Amino acid sequence: MMLRFLTAGESHGPCLTAIVEGLPAGLALDVAAINHDLARRQGGYGRGGRMKIERDRVEILGGVIPSTSAGHRAGRTTGAPVALRIENRDWANWRDRWAAGDLPRLTVPRPGHADYAGMVKYGLDDARPVLERASARETAARVAVGALAKQLLAAFDVAVGSYVTEIGGVVAEIPDLPPAELWALAEASDVRCPDEEAVGRMRAAIDAAHRAGDSLGGVFVVVATGVPVGLGSHVHWDRRLDARLAAAVVSIPAIKGVEIGPAFENARHPGTQVHDEFERISESADQQVNGGTSFPPVTRTSNRAGGIEGGMSNGQPIVVRAAMKPIPTTLTPLRSVDLATGEPTTTQYQRSDVCAVPAASVVGEAMVAWVLADALLEKCGGDSLTEMAR
Repeated sequence: MMLRFLTAGESHGPCLTAIVEGLPAGLALDVAAINHDLARRQGGYGRGGRMKIERDRVEILGGVIPSTSAGHRAGRTTGAPVALRIENRDWANWRDRWAAGDLPRLTVPRPGHADYAGMVKYGLDDARPVLERASARETAARVAVGALAKQLLAAFDVAVGSYVTEIGGVVAEIPDLPPAELWALAEASDVRCPDEEAVGRMRAAIDAAHRAGDSLGGVFVVVATGVPVGLGSHVHWDRRLDARLAAAVVSIPAIKGVEIGPAFENARHPGTQVHDEFERISESADQQVNGGTSFPPVTRTSNRAGGIEGGMSNGQPIVVRAAMKPIPTTLTPLRSVDLATGEPTTTQYQRSDVCAVPAASVVGEAMVAWVLADALLEKCGGDSLTEMAR
């Protein structure tokens, strides 16, 4: 891979950190844009009490020429690893308890969480170290990293956005509009849905789940436009763009399914009703595409492939749809076993969201942008933005 990032930090620790390796030199970073995405991740109807505590802001600690430096390159990447830090404001409420050892062991694993598998895997008699790291709080760092990837993509006119299509069984009717218009409608909605009628029903479903002590999942879609032909490759399994995108998106906590385009719907139809036919745009002169080879300008009559064929981008918008399970922390207790005593018991409620699908869509944007930025660097090469463009 050309790009790589690592995150560190716990849900209730002092901060989250990220190291981003491989960004080309000369990319002007917009910190306000990173913070805007962090705020988008914190929004959404159905979020829990923690979002009232945190006010996520990124601090860039390395890899960028300081903005106080003289010269026009201030605020631009240097080619060195970029270090990011996001403070956990909730740490102030936990610091003294951590120091005093005043936090009881958690020995009752919660169904749907990483608790049980993590305790067994690492030989722990306490689930707290597992849940602290497995928490979706870590995705704040991913959103900051993804915002860097978006800025690299934007330098080459590639844009990434998202919207929600389903929450708790309420399915939206998505208008037939260009992606940018759907994104704008989503930004105006607190459930990030571009169907105004469905928004009210989604909110009502979230309210009903809250009253019932339950939680809801849903479906969101991430779309990338302006993606050039030929990102990824058909030659090896781990270079296929759809495989890389699916792995990145399903790595988001609570995401259990990913499809490229309407994949499961396509499976219900014959091939003649699925594959995206070509047509020539005009009789104009051939356009040079790559390596001196010229091809006639063509387009597609549909985009059922979701912008990827044979593991490579095909010039159409890339469409990634993800299914998120309901948040596994519920106010209503679930049956479990106390691993310290072996006795049957029920789970104890930990502060959580009722629904986090709108927030997950923002994290989905970050992961899709990251994979596309990596694939773009892989195709273009270059240690600097100027070299990439050339």
